[in-house]
Amino acid sequence: MRKIILIIIICVVSGATKTVLAQTTTDALLMSKHELCIAVVYDHGTWDHYWEGANLRVNDNIGTFTRTMAMPMLAYGITDKLNVLASLPYIATKSSGGQLVGVAGFQDFNVALKYEIFNREIGKGKLSLQGVGVFGTPASNYLSDYMPYSLGLGTTEFTLRGMAEYKLDNGFYIRSSYAYIKRGETEVERDYYYNNGSYYTTLMDVPDATNFYGTIGKWFFNYALRVEATYQSMNCLSGDDIRAYNSPQPTNKFEYEQVSFFAQYFFKTQLKGLGLLGYYSKMFDGRNMGEFANIGGGVTYQFKVINAQ
Repeated sequence: MRKIILIIIICVVSGATKTVLAQTTTDALLMSKHELCIAVVYDHGTWDHYWEGANLRVNDNIGTFTRTMAMPMLAYGITDKLNVLASLPYIATKSSGGQLVGVAGFQDFNVALKYEIFNREIGKGKLSLQGVGVFGTPASNYLSDYMPYSLGLGTTEFTLRGMAEYKLDNGFYIRSSYAYIKRGETEVERDYYYNNGSYYTTLMDVPDATNFYGTIGKWFFNYALRVEATYQSMNCLSGDDIRAYNSPQPTNKFEYEQVSFFAQYFFKTQLKGLGLLGYYSKMFDGRNMGEFANIGGGVTYQFKVINAQ
């Protein structure tokens, strides 16, 4: 469960040179030209129920499953309309029951380009349209076919996202985005597996997916505090179900629906450039994955790159 967990996590990068702002691949904010932001985000996710196909059940051989992540990130403003973002998460997994042990290591390196296509005042607010492209690839030689303990799906991914936000002059905003995630193959340490039929190969096709975000938020205290509530869904376009009492595998049709709550505060005086964030998210429906609840936080810092031309 690789990008499924990555997308759940609100990977935030802050800003503060002018009005303090933040940006990710799923919000409508952009950093100014030659501004650099560094950030570290920590996430703690657990589940004790999981969906076997569409059926929610428990597995005493696993007990409570825990997945933690520490992720360094950076963002840079190439121009006022074009930003580049990068991240490299470190993942650790474990469970309270059974005989299987968890693993730890670097997961996937991700780099993104974010471009503002349209930005114009309409009525009592401003409408912005943006496009985002993301490339991800494994950063270590981890075993993808060790689910749910594996660090990731072990495949290269390309994501294209379109995003629209309308923000009123009082700081209230609504935003939606839709993404298509193109995935490749992952190599496993067995030469036979079942995926709605028998396959005699060490390569597994990882299903493509779509991802939707819908967000309501507001800025407070002269753009020092940002709070949001988000609905998110992930839907694979193909894949099989976990068979009864079997382990999941990268060919599965992973799906979920989730709600999350997020807050971020930016210091604007003595600690100008520093930002703090926190969030909570909970899955309420899914398929072939754990019923995750996640809590996390992070520290961000932004500054103008010296002598940048």
